Amino acid sequence: MGMDILFVGLLLAGILWTLLTQGGEAAMAALLQGGSEAVTLCLKMWGGYMFWLGLMEVGSRAGLMEGLSRLLAPVIKKLFPRAGKAAPAITMNLAANILGMGNAATPFGLEAMKLMEQENPVPGTATHEMCALLILNAACLELLPTGQLAMRQAYGSLHPASVWLPTLLSSACATGAAILLCLLLGRKKHEFCPVAAAYYGAAFVVAV
Repeated sequence: MGMDILFVGLLLAGILWTLLTQGGEAAMAALLQGGSEAVTLCLKMWGGYMFWLGLMEVGSRAGLMEGLSRLLAPVIKKLFPRAGKAAPAITMNLAANILGMGNAATPFGLEAMKLMEQENPVPGTATHEMCALLILNAACLELLPTGQLAMRQAYGSLHPASVWLPTLLSSACATGAAILLCLLLGRKKHEFCPVAAAYYGAAFVVAV
């Protein structure tokens, strides 16, 4: 609800500013042009998205996401010591995000939150695990930035994949910082995990 109000407010502010500075005709032209450009961009990005999502689906059916989930499972247990029944959903959520499959990650994330809320000793109040999952989703390591690649391709970039390495390094840096903060801020209530801290601390240093 809050985000809806924010976006409506931004839209109305933009329309009002255009009306005051350039007049009604310019405001109408800007609205029509913006809508046309948005539709055109979506159509251009459609092919790129279909290609990358199809490639990820092939990898998923070949067991890529399950293999990554097994690889992440020991770290997930350390980062989410009280996740309980939500641990498998958390693992699949982060694995899908890492592979750039945001659409597949969302249902797992919602399921993980639902399961953690069922075991929440204070219903309605976010637990450490809930906050950690939200932070990791916001700053998740991304091996394949499908969105950026599709958008650069839609705008005619000569080298659309040139952002892959910077995206990988920056997302690794953000993920390392986020996990270290989660571990440090959760020390009073949960056991501090030196293995996970060292693992992601090393990733953070390498990314920097």
